[in-house]
Amino acid sequence: MEAYHGSHSEGDGDYYRPLGGTIEVGERSYETVVREFKEELGLDSTIDTYITCLENIYTVDHEQTHEIVQLYAVSFKDAFSYNNEEYQLIDENDSVASWIPIETVLLGARTVYPDGIREALRTFLGK
Repeated sequence: MEAYHGSHSEGDGDYYRPLGGTIEVGERSYETVVREFKEELGLDSTIDTYITCLENIYTVDHEQTHEIVQLYAVSFKDAFSYNNEEYQLIDENDSVASWIPIETVLLGARTVYPDGIREALRTFLGK
């Protein structure tokens, strides 16, 4: 998950979002995920399975935003890629990606976006 700090719909503080980005013209959503992992982490990944689509309408700084999130289970190609607890994002100086235990997300112990991600993960995992 990419870690953020600041204002969000549940207040101020830390919050997290899955890694990803904008789909480019002519690109499939699963191709975007693989490309974004490479661009943001410098790591090769593979798509394990499609989880679901989440549509999210929210407001940030009094401006309404609309996103469609294609959620995938992803694996790194090289086992050594799992050794770090945190990764500095390549294209952003002060941003990091962190491992968050799935149970922590499911229990709501961390603020995670987009809306609906907890329910989607519970369904996917059969919990």
